[in-house]
Amino acid sequence: MPPPLPSGQTNQRLPTGIWALGFVSLMMDVSSEMIHSLLPLFMVTTLGTSATAVGMVEGLAESLALMVKVFSGMLSDYLGKRKALAVFGYALGAMTKPLFALASSLDMVLTARLMDRIGKGIRGAPRDALVADIAPPQLRGAAFGLRQTLDTVGAFLGPLAATSLMVLWADDFRAVFWMAVIPGVMSVALLLFGVQEPATRQNYGRVNPIRWENLFRLGQAYWWVVGIGAVFTLARFSEAFLVLRAQLGGIPLALTPLIMVAMNLVYAGSAYPFGKLSDRMSHTKLLMLGLIILIGADVVLALGGHWSMMLLGVCLWGLHMGITQGLLATMVADTAPADLRGTAYGLFNLASGLAVLVASVLAGLLWDRLGAPATFYAGAVFCGLAIFGLALRPVCVQPVSSR
Repeated sequence: MPPPLPSGQTNQRLPTGIWALGFVSLMMDVSSEMIHSLLPLFMVTTLGTSATAVGMVEGLAESLALMVKVFSGMLSDYLGKRKALAVFGYALGAMTKPLFALASSLDMVLTARLMDRIGKGIRGAPRDALVADIAPPQLRGAAFGLRQTLDTVGAFLGPLAATSLMVLWADDFRAVFWMAVIPGVMSVALLLFGVQEPATRQNYGRVNPIRWENLFRLGQAYWWVVGIGAVFTLARFSEAFLVLRAQLGGIPLALTPLIMVAMNLVYAGSAYPFGKLSDRMSHTKLLMLGLIILIGADVVLALGGHWSMMLLGVCLWGLHMGITQGLLATMVADTAPADLRGTAYGLFNLASGLAVLVASVLAGLLWDRLGAPATFYAGAVFCGLAIFGLALRPVCVQPVSSR
């Protein structure tokens, strides 16, 4: 249970830096999702790859991004600085966008996807640690919820822009991919000139995060959060399979990115309210609620063939994301010392990276061999395991001191 808000601080406003980081995420997500919402279809229809290949590319890319966060997070702790690494990661992500437009084979797509996700990995842990550094502790849930909301606004504006351009340009994937370069460059510029690292970071000094005594300082509560986060990731494989499921449901090729628009609208609308709620109520109850909703999404997507069932399923999926993603980030910040936050986010994402690789490859194999419903039923089973784990040992977060 999170601590009560201090008297007189219930109406405290979030710092400007949190808003700026949110808009940085928004613009980069517009850029990325213009590509990623179409990439599975581009691979299957233009390049002629299988669903297993889609799963392997997505799993390798996302897991690599999450694993790289370990090293960037540790480096940000050692240097005592976050922003420079975040700028480098966003810049690398922006520079890889043209490679998708030039891709003519699965190897080129994989190379571009891996480089793009390396950029995401480099920026992810330092950025999350920067949010935790800037936000007042009593508003940390709201801060992560706001950043997640703005990030997700970008995640539905991207597919919406992709759909509009696909209709306008007669399903020209490559032209849409070229347009994705613009918001990516804007994101880097805003981070470079619009976000300042807090001066308090300089007071911590350098810390060597790979020393055993420092890793032990992370504590049992933190490692339990890592374990729960990994099981969550197993239950929620790559969203590329939502796009493929929509196509099987009969949605026209140019309109399939609207599935991601619907999911991210719900995600964006729920992340901030549930982030604020996490500052006041049991984290275990919220996590269980998110898992129950994800089970509902999996069952609907497994059973439904009509477009309305697809829409319901992806909206439930988005609601689950809104409830849980900012909450898990808040729990990492609450259980890790301030001078090891970068490392804490990196290790958390390493576990999630391994899980997303397994989940996405398994999802692709089940899809090719047993059909789309088996993929979603398997996700529901992993949700059940996570609920069992939470019931067996509820998450008890006790915020740690800054050192």
